Amino acid sequence: MATQAKQGNAKTEPGRQSLKSAATRARLIDATIRCLVQHGYANTVTPMVAAEAGLSRGAMLHHFASGDALIRATIVELHERRLKAFRRASQAHVGDVRAMVRDYWQQLQKPGFIAFQELAMAARTDAALAEILLPLQAELTQKFQALAGQLYPDWVQEPERLRLAMALSQILMEGIQIASLTGAMDKSLIEPLLDFLEMSVIALRPGQGTGMTMKTEQ
Repeated sequence: MATQAKQGNAKTEPGRQSLKSAATRARLIDATIRCLVQHGYANTVTPMVAAEAGLSRGAMLHHFASGDALIRATIVELHERRLKAFRRASQAHVGDVRAMVRDYWQQLQKPGFIAFQELAMAARTDAALAEILLPLQAELTQKFQALAGQLYPDWVQEPERLRLAMALSQILMEGIQIASLTGAMDKSLIEPLLDFLEMSVIALRPGQGTGMTMKTEQ
């Protein structure tokens, strides 16, 4: 019986360690997001993140060997959250464009959006950060397109309409939020702009007349 108990403990211990490690990594990534929001990318350094997470720098380095590794994991997590939110909203509001638009808009109010914008803007002049971020951005775009094809099978026959609807939604809503955060727009325009987006996406649905020419490569 004692031998069996030891064997059982040996099997469960790696599982516990794995869960503990995952929880610590998540804690560090959440701390990184908070630091990016509160202090900006230029001021977010690994000792600050460790302190924000309530860990020693040595404990942090056990999970992320460098600041670049931590930033990469943070970007991956932010992208995963966006994909999950898109899937969740699409499945919760099937066919309801208005609800989908408002759901995504609510996602943009969360700290993760600000954290990602801090990284995106910094990558414009930081070659090392750009080397991390840009391939992950390309990967996210591919995942979004693939997921959209799964969630909206009626659009599959007209992929250009789907691509245009997704790009319009992302660029317009994210642009509105950035302008709102920086004081560059009248906030009373937010709802009318979201209404305009809703109508535009509906017009782009397969089988709808859009009044515009969809260009295709010759």
